[in-house]
Amino acid sequence: MIHIVDYGMGNLRSVQKAFESLGVEACVCTSAQELRNAERMVLPGVGAFRDAIHELQRQDMTGPVNDHIAASRPFLGICLGMQLLFDVSYEDGEWPGLGIVPGEVVRFEDRPDLKIPHMGWNTLQFRQPSPLFDGIADGSHVYFVHSYHVVPRDESVVAARTEHGQSFVSVIQRGNLFATQFHPEKSQSVGLRLLKNFASLKLES
Repeated sequence: MIHIVDYGMGNLRSVQKAFESLGVEACVCTSAQELRNAERMVLPGVGAFRDAIHELQRQDMTGPVNDHIAASRPFLGICLGMQLLFDVSYEDGEWPGLGIVPGEVVRFEDRPDLKIPHMGWNTLQFRQPSPLFDGIADGSHVYFVHSYHVVPRDESVVAARTEHGQSFVSVIQRGNLFATQFHPEKSQSVGLRLLKNFASLKLES
């Protein structure tokens, strides 16, 4: 069972439908209690970092998210859900994140030749093996929509990078913690394969 965190921001139904198309049961959870003891958790997100972290805190969902990751149960952050894992975001100010992955969230450099937001299909450049990449080729195209990107303090968590005027981190992993800057649910066969791989991860005994 996949538990999808619903804190009022994100295309939750699209994520749920993607898992269901793979024959994987997925539920959208609107309370902290529903998230307790989840086997596999997905934190999606679309919108502003400030509003997202506020809603997670207001709905008391930060505890279950932290506990799930601390217990080494499979966790997947998507887009804004990836950025929320970091220490701080500089989107329209300075906002503390969950502090689970050391690092920061910064805006792409403003340049006349660089389109912001970064929107559309782009390629993954693998930096280390990952169970999420099983059956996925290096250089595969996935779908992005974002103006900010993560800068981890520890390069060892970087699983893939992507080029958009600069090299930015598009996938991170640390144990059973995974996150993607792109949207797997919008990335057709590649995204579905990644979600299938996530759903197939072994649970800690």
